[in-house]
Amino acid sequence: MQSEMARPLIHAVVEVPEVFVTTGEGQRLGGDVRIGDLSGDGQVDLLVYRCADGGMKPCFMGAFNLRGEPLWSAGEGGQQPARPMSVAIHDLDGDGNSEVVCLWHVGDGDADETSLADIVVQVRDGRSGEVKQQAAPAEITERRGEGSNWVHQRLLIANFRGTDTPRDLVVKLGDTVVALDETLQVLWTYRSRWHEYGRCPAYIPSVGDLNGDGVDEVNGGYFLLAADGEPLWEAQIGEHMDSVAITEWDNGQMRAICSGFGQVMDEQGEAVLRLGPELVPHGQEVRIADFRDDLPGPEMVVRYDGHRPQVRVVSSATGQVVDELSLNESPNNTGMVEVDWGGPDQRAMLFNGGWLWDLQKREGIPLPELPPPRGQACHRMCWYHCIPANVCGDQREEMVVYDPCTPTVYVFTPEPLDEPAFGGYVSGPRQYNARLMD
Repeated sequence: MQSEMARPLIHAVVEVPEVFVTTGEGQRLGGDVRIGDLSGDGQVDLLVYRCADGGMKPCFMGAFNLRGEPLWSAGEGGQQPARPMSVAIHDLDGDGNSEVVCLWHVGDGDADETSLADIVVQVRDGRSGEVKQQAAPAEITERRGEGSNWVHQRLLIANFRGTDTPRDLVVKLGDTVVALDETLQVLWTYRSRWHEYGRCPAYIPSVGDLNGDGVDEVNGGYFLLAADGEPLWEAQIGEHMDSVAITEWDNGQMRAICSGFGQVMDEQGEAVLRLGPELVPHGQEVRIADFRDDLPGPEMVVRYDGHRPQVRVVSSATGQVVDELSLNESPNNTGMVEVDWGGPDQRAMLFNGGWLWDLQKREGIPLPELPPPRGQACHRMCWYHCIPANVCGDQREEMVVYDPCTPTVYVFTPEPLDEPAFGGYVSGPRQYNARLMD
């Protein structure tokens, strides 16, 4: 019997504290958002940040709780980030308290948006915002770039050394991937030889233990890197490699998921699945989850024709397209997110542009009281970002939803809310390495 999708309820509408709000092009905005337990009280907190130099270099951040109460702030000014940038919340040193890890604009010299000469890497105490560690590795500060791949910069948490918890960093800068440990020492650097638009590696790489050796690999779509940075394979396997993942696919096997031409790759670079350019001419986004309980194993949802609402659903059991549908139109047609809306043992739902979709029933509903995104007033694109997390109640996931060009964050929870069942916020890769957009 098919279960019904639980109705979304607004658990919280959180206004970014007024002291953290700025204006851009006549628009009041907060900036991009990350989530984590910054204060150590077992509840999720929010971190808003803005960027300098074309919206690419974090220069302001402000922490606050779900009641909208300020916790701390650092820096000043800034504008809406051009894309989700290099900021993450994670317990990097394993002491039980969260840190904020980020690139940070120090404003030295004449560097513009094509240069990172005025950037440092920082680790800040999540409780106070104070800088615990700072470094300016030449492997990062000497990087130069421009174009679509350059503007998609990101910092991810990984485990390259087999530590008991993930304590390493991946910094993606255009054609370059730099790995650092928790002391901000460079572990290795990898540079891709492909640069052309539509024929370059993924804008945002993905990390995960693909081969079960206890350490993470890095999937860039055109390459798979071992934990020491050495390529396990390199190949320009498809155009528009916009989105990637490392996750379970066939019979529990971990695979490298690649949006370009809709491919699933193994550790040796052999295609387990290749849909090809006829079915996936422009693989803008790809997400993997158990979206249908009438089919065995997880399914792939691929936005197969660029920035359009059409998606194809692919079964891991057969490798065949089992459905095709058009999601709701959103201004940029990016930002699909899988959500464990019914809990870890139920089929997943799909967030897209302010709607929640049940792909088994082919039905979507708009989230209640969510206004349309207003990003085009201060940025050439606009969208809603969604971070899934267990924020309140039972083990079903909530959705933390925000438009980075407004000062409001929404938390939606599935009905009914059982608040006494909440055991405290626990962060995982889908929170500290949230995809947000590709």
